[in-house]
Amino acid sequence: MMVELTGQVQPDAEALLANLRREGTPKRVHYMELFLDAEIKEAVCARFGIGAELSPDEPFFEQKREIALQRFLGYDYVCTSLDLVMPLHLVTADDAAQLPKAHGREYMEEHAGPITSWEDFERYPWPDPATADDRALAWYNDNLPEDMCLIAECGAHFCEWLTWLMGYETLCYALYDQRDLVEAICRKITDICRGVLERLKDYDRIAAVWGSDDMGFKTATLISPDDIRQFVLPGHKMAAEFAHRQGWLYLLHSCGNLREIMPDILDDVRVDAKHSFEDTIERITDAKREYGDRIAVIGGIDVDFLCRADEQAIRKRVRETLEVCMPGGGYCLGSGNSVANYVPLDNYLVMLDEGRRFA
Repeated sequence: MMVELTGQVQPDAEALLANLRREGTPKRVHYMELFLDAEIKEAVCARFGIGAELSPDEPFFEQKREIALQRFLGYDYVCTSLDLVMPLHLVTADDAAQLPKAHGREYMEEHAGPITSWEDFERYPWPDPATADDRALAWYNDNLPEDMCLIAECGAHFCEWLTWLMGYETLCYALYDQRDLVEAICRKITDICRGVLERLKDYDRIAAVWGSDDMGFKTATLISPDDIRQFVLPGHKMAAEFAHRQGWLYLLHSCGNLREIMPDILDDVRVDAKHSFEDTIERITDAKREYGDRIAVIGGIDVDFLCRADEQAIRKRVRETLEVCMPGGGYCLGSGNSVANYVPLDNYLVMLDEGRRFA
């Protein structure tokens, strides 16, 4: 199977934003992903000649090709961020994907991260958002076509940074006997996120920011709902309020079962959209019916399904999802999580193509 995309999608950032604000059924399907793995991007560019006219040696090659790629695939935006460096403890394993990562697949060390004590906290090289590299962001802000917008990653990884910096196992113990250290890390992470948001104010092409923060697993939140409310959600509330003051949308990506804290996310944090849906936790059509009148929902074509299903099954699933989720606006088509390098390229393209055919 070698999938070709039907027709051509003209980007329309204003229509995308109106759709996310649930201002009525959009005229066409809009698409959104948290990200595409680099290997998927390379494969699409190689197959369709995206960016072939560009020299890898020219300034801002990656950004120029990214715009061309996003437009070809039908997206109305480009994602970008400041370059913040946060050293972590990683484990590397061989990558068995069809499009493998050249240096293997990296995983977080779950036992102990770089901060397990106050001494570690004091000597950790915390990044300063005020001096973070913004060259890509600045170039996009000045050169993005007028029919597209920027969606910025704002550093709102409050639960993730806790698990990454401490190690999940260490965090679980620390919630019992080092809560003051957990609190200090949260304050530091929140300060960094606030600093990032302050920098983003300088770029007028930004229309939305991602709060990307996995807070759960298959059956529950990673830490207790009460601890999530104490240590994690205040950071997201700060980021959402900041975004809304700038006129930006606040999009929340979070994996896991968040049912116990969804009222907090809806009523207190007040996100504009929720992303990451897994069939074994919650199908996006159920989410649309339950709270799609209050926030937008994004993605939902389950990644495991997208990896295993055949073309006809994917097309059927996409049509059924669009029939439920498109009316009234507040839905963007995409994968349930992200387009990882183990997702078959043609299956991903089938998902996009069926969205183009939908009417």
